[in-house]
Formats: sequence, structure tokens, C-alpha cells
Amino acid sequence: MPFRAFLCRVFLCAIFSVSLINIFTRACPPIFSSRSSWSSASAAEEFICPQSDLADDVLVVLRTGATESLGKLPVHFQTSLRCVPHFVVVSDMDEVIDGVEVHDVVTGVSKQTRQEHDDFKLYHHLRDHGRKGLPDQKIITAMSGSSKGEYLQTDKDGWKLDKWKFLPMIDYAYAKKPDAKWFVFIEADTYMGWNNLLDYLAKFDDAKPYYIGKHLYISDVEFGYGGAGFVLSNPAMHKVIEQRSDRISEYEQFTKAHWVGDCALGKVLEDAKVPLHRAFPHFQGDSPATLDPAVLKIDRDLWCFPAITYHHVSPAEIEELWAFEQDWYTRHDITLRHRDVFMELIRPKVASTIPAWDNLSADRKHTRHDNDTLENSFERNAWKSFEHCRVLCDDQQDCIQFSFDVGSCSISTKFTLGYAKPNAKIRSGWMLDRVDDLFRSLEDRCGIRDWFAPNEPAITELKMRRNRKS
Repeated sequence: MPFRAFLCRVFLCAIFSVSLINIFTRACPPIFSSRSSWSSASAAEEFICPQSDLADDVLVVLRTGATESLGKLPVHFQTSLRCVPHFVVVSDMDEVIDGVEVHDVVTGVSKQTRQEHDDFKLYHHLRDHGRKGLPDQKIITAMSGSSKGEYLQTDKDGWKLDKWKFLPMIDYAYAKKPDAKWFVFIEADTYMGWNNLLDYLAKFDDAKPYYIGKHLYISDVEFGYGGAGFVLSNPAMHKVIEQRSDRISEYEQFTKAHWVGDCALGKVLEDAKVPLHRAFPHFQGDSPATLDPAVLKIDRDLWCFPAITYHHVSPAEIEELWAFEQDWYTRHDITLRHRDVFMELIRPKVASTIPAWDNLSADRKHTRHDNDTLENSFERNAWKSFEHCRVLCDDQQDCIQFSFDVGSCSISTKFTLGYAKPNAKIRSGWMLDRVDDLFRSLEDRCGIRDWFAPNEPAITELKMRRNRKS
């Protein structure tokens, strides 16, 4: 009996200790387990995945196109999708990539629209000739998250075709797994943090029609930005399919008149009376390399909150984020947040000067011709050299970073990492003390809230600690 009482005390103390840890870390990640895969060298590779019943109730839908799929898909199969029990890949051409079936969902568009509309020129080529005669696929890694972004490149045939996939992919996804509680839609240049996604979805009631995403507007239609990823509950999927089934021609006319398909999906959901639940700051439309850590939207910042998605990330960046996330969960039992990405992944890359690097400084630009009449000597001379540019930034108290190209100095009051530009003459620098001061000020904003989600009861089995096999 004394020994049994001793064991009970130990057990209760352990529970109390875990409770205290949960209080002070504020958010608990899903329970984790180790999985092993075999590389081509036949060496065992261990990676960490969340182990949860919820994972079996989620279908991840990755949308791509034949003009990018060969270059962008394989990295997903080698990283986060390794942990996802159920996923499908939808595109504009049937094929198999790295043993994974890729399904053409454009067949879900009416035959008349496919035959008559100019947006389907590429589609007809793919059906008749495959990729033969198309330009070679090139993945831009140095500037994949440029300030312009792929979202504005509406002149590409692949982009024009892409908007037609959104509505038919809903029907396809539902048919593939009609018992799924959640359907998660991402793009080929989206990084998805599977661990945090499961934790987030646990805060919602899957019996209700939820449409979750990073909000955007076109005219008066609010919709979830496809690049940042969006989520539909099973009841919401059913409502979309029901709403669209009797009005296919009407929604195809709407798609014709708009330049993105995620807006068309938002219109269907609006008509079906399913409002968007705004997922900012958990879902992001930018990559960590281009994201402003001090950004504020709808009275929310991002620094303190869990990260789920990033967009405009190259295959190399996806691989890096996956490795970072894996390393994080080997060292920590707390939820990964945007601040952790900035402090441990981004901040170590910053230096007082980096050659052949563009940190995307763009607030104020100074050139010889633009500054001849300026009274401030630092501004007047900033175009002359990297050192002159640095002195100008140092003189401007709100300047955090700067870049110098031949005859041009750009400074910025916002922090961004940017990208390497091999063999280019551009050179970038940061005021490191100001960067650190900025990060400390962002830390001061943190409170006790973790998620911007409804007050639904959390799934208790997710509120457990990580468990790795030795």
C-alpha cells in the first residue's frame, strides 16, 4: 500500500507539472511520433509527424499546373506531405510524378466553355501534345517571393487556365473523401505546417459550415486567398457543391469575368451563406524572406502567433522550412510561431553587409539625378557608394535596412530578408541594433492569446506532449 500511494503521488505530480508547462507555454502542439523512410542510398531517415485521430479526417488538396508541376511538386512529397495520411494533387493534365497521381480537374468545366473560351488554349495543347512544344520548366529560386509576386502575372497561359480549377476541384475532392471533416487547399508554392494546422482545426466545430482563409477582396466579394491556403469543413463543401450544381453556367460566366478562381469560389460560398473566417495571421500570403514581421492587419499582428502557411516559397525554401520545423520539434515541446521562424531561421542570415543580395528595400530611393537639389548631404551623396548609402540609413532614425546598386541607394523603415542574387552587383545591409530593437518591441506585444478561432471545445487528444521513439 505505501508503494502504491507513492506511485499515485508521482503520477499526480507529473500531471501537475505538465499542466504548469501548458500554462506557461500557452499552446500545446499535437502529440508527435517518429516515422522512418528509406532514401535512395537505403539509409534510414527519421522524421517527426503529429499523431492524431484528426489527421485521418483531413484531406489535403494541392493544386498545380502542367507548366510548373515537374519543378514544384517533388519537394512536397519529400517534406510535409510525408506526414499527411490523405492528399490528392489536382492540375490541368493527368500524369504521374514521383509515383503520385496528378488529376486533371479542368474536365469539370463545361464542354462548351472549354471549347469557346480563349483561356483554354494551353489546355487543348496539353490534351493533344502534352508538354511538347512548351517552354522548359524553370523554377525561380532567387526571387520566388518578389514584391511583384506571381499573383499579378495574369498574362501567362497557365495562370489564365488556373482560375478554372477552383470550382471543379471542390467536387473532385469531395468525391475522393466524402467522409473527411476538413478539406485543406494549398498551391505548389505554399508551405503548410501540418502540426499547427491540426492544432488550429481542433478549435473549430467540424459539424458547422466553415470557410477559413486569409481574406482578400475583389469588388465586394470577400474570399480566402488561394496562395495562403484555405480550408472548408465538410458541411461547407456540401453547400458549395449544392449551390453550384444548379447554376454551373452562371458561375462559369462569373469566372470568365474575374481574373482569379479563388474569388469565384468565394462568390459561391457567399451565395450559399457561408462567411469567411479570417485566418490571418496564421495563414500568410508571403514567404518568410519577404514578410514584414511588424505587419498589422484587421487589428492583428503576426509575431506572437502560430504559423501555419507561407506563400511564394521556392522548392529550396520549402525544404528549408521543413528541416527547420523538424529541428524545432526535436528541441521543443511548444507551438512553432512566426517569431520563432524570424528569430531562429531569418535573423541569423542578416548581417551588416551582404554582397550579391537584395533585401527588397524600397521605401525611399536615391540616385544622382534625383538628388542634385537636396539639402541633406547624406541624401545627396547616397548614390555614390555602399558606404555612403549606409551612412544615410544610419542618419535616418527610422531606417532599418538599405541596399546599394550601381548609382542607386534604397532605404527602408521595414525589415525584410530578401534573396540572394548571384553575380549581381547589388549589396544589402541592415542596422543590426535597430533590427534587434524591432524584434524586442514586437515581443512586448505578446499576450495570452494563441489562435484566432471560435470558442469551440478543443479536441482533448491533441492536448498532449510530443512522443518520439528512440
